[in-house]
Amino acid sequence: MSVAESAITRKVVERATSGERIRELLFRAMLLLCMLVTVAFLGVLLVDVAVDGVGFLSLEFITSFPSRLDPATSGIQSALIGTLYLMALCALFIVPVGVASAVYLEEYADNDRWYNRLVEVNIQNLASVPSVVYGILGLAFIVRGPIEIYGLGVGQPTLLAGALTLGLLVLPVVIIVSREAIRAVPPSIREASLALGATPWQTIWKQVLPGALPGVATGVILALSRAIGETAPLILVGAAAFQRFNPTLDGQFSALPIQIFNNVGEPEAIFRDLAAATIIVLLIILLLMNSVAIVLRNRYEQKW
Repeated sequence: MSVAESAITRKVVERATSGERIRELLFRAMLLLCMLVTVAFLGVLLVDVAVDGVGFLSLEFITSFPSRLDPATSGIQSALIGTLYLMALCALFIVPVGVASAVYLEEYADNDRWYNRLVEVNIQNLASVPSVVYGILGLAFIVRGPIEIYGLGVGQPTLLAGALTLGLLVLPVVIIVSREAIRAVPPSIREASLALGATPWQTIWKQVLPGALPGVATGVILALSRAIGETAPLILVGAAAFQRFNPTLDGQFSALPIQIFNNVGEPEAIFRDLAAATIIVLLIILLLMNSVAIVLRNRYEQKW
């Protein structure tokens, strides 16, 4: 190749490289612009909610029951306690079922079996199903289903029915996250345990699950953070809008998203301010839950 041809080739390569750099910079700029627009919209919404609702935040607001007749003294006690009960019952359901399913699929299931592959595909698909579909499922099979256990609140629009419906909503997410956490434990840990004479179950219980615990706990908390803000499933299973008594396991219940939804639909402007104050309380709970997830991940995460 002559000197002239080499110079021409070098110029072509330089132009192509500079063109790629320009396109990369433009792509980064577009991504940054999209992020800034999203953050700006979120900031505007948060500021608007804070301006409308901060003035109503007080101990009386948290410890009072909701009221249509006297909005000035309306509170969120029944909805707040109902939300906490829902999250506790939901966690009692999704943690053992989700972790046990993840352990089976990751440690015991044979991927060559068609039914195991079918279960995995269905779990992946169920994680993206809209929440209203789970609400219809809960209404059809839990609230109005053929199984009626009135002592436990199954067969009625009760707190337990709402918790089970939310549990079904986030259960696929818990299974997927738990499987990833279990998969992250190195195979050498299992091999060393088995080599020392431990049974497969002892290896899972004493070595694998403790190593996967930070990831599992983080996934459960993030799943509950999703469930705590769901409104459609609770509406379909019969959550009360204005409840002037604290919920019980086999009785009627309310929740913060339901009260926000109903306050926004009221004609008086003060109810929209009450809805903004309730949104702030819900956001505080979500921030606390996500902070706990971050602390658990940073404190107990193991570097293999």
